Amino acid sequence: MILYDYYRSSACYRVRIGLNLKGINYQSKTVHLLRDGGEQLSYEYHAINPQQRVPCIRLDSGEVISQSMAILEYLEASYPTPSFFTTDPVINAKIRAIANIIAADIHPLNNLSVLQYLQTEFEIDQDKKAMWYEHWVRKGFDAIEKRLSHSAGEFSFASQITLADLCLVPQVYNAKRFDVDMRAYPTIQRIYENALMEKAFFNASPEQVEAENVS
Repeated sequence: MILYDYYRSSACYRVRIGLNLKGINYQSKTVHLLRDGGEQLSYEYHAINPQQRVPCIRLDSGEVISQSMAILEYLEASYPTPSFFTTDPVINAKIRAIANIIAADIHPLNNLSVLQYLQTEFEIDQDKKAMWYEHWVRKGFDAIEKRLSHSAGEFSFASQITLADLCLVPQVYNAKRFDVDMRAYPTIQRIYENALMEKAFFNASPEQVEAENVS
């Protein structure tokens, strides 16, 4: 399996965590989103993923799957242990709700392509870009913090790592990169710190991936 990856992409970060948790061996190929104007825009990568975004995976069969949530769904179906879900359908719906607040509501509005568009087409400066980013993060985190106050233990849902954590940890990492004050989100912060104590999360972190690429 090949993962087309960029170390700072939170969508790629989700998938790396998932691959690590499932214990799946894979080859990583970097698609640098900034180098040479963005390697994702190259003819070569367009042939692999016409949407020109990361991540995507190429299976040993040659099939290509794009979109991080679709990839994680594939991993869950193909490698069911350990599961990203519980045996309770109500809790599983709540897990998906947290994941979707991040993957469908926060992340798309703060994607690199959106931030670049705001700069090039509307000429917003760095301060306004940071305000835009923080606004959508806080809208999502306000809701997530309240919901997790009823379900969280060591992780988002008691002591089991779930899809919610796979989405939450990369989003917190990005929020910290943009200097979002996390003091209003003690539950989210606690889960983030607990998760990074786990090898699957730590090894998937951007710093670790960047260090491996450099070495």
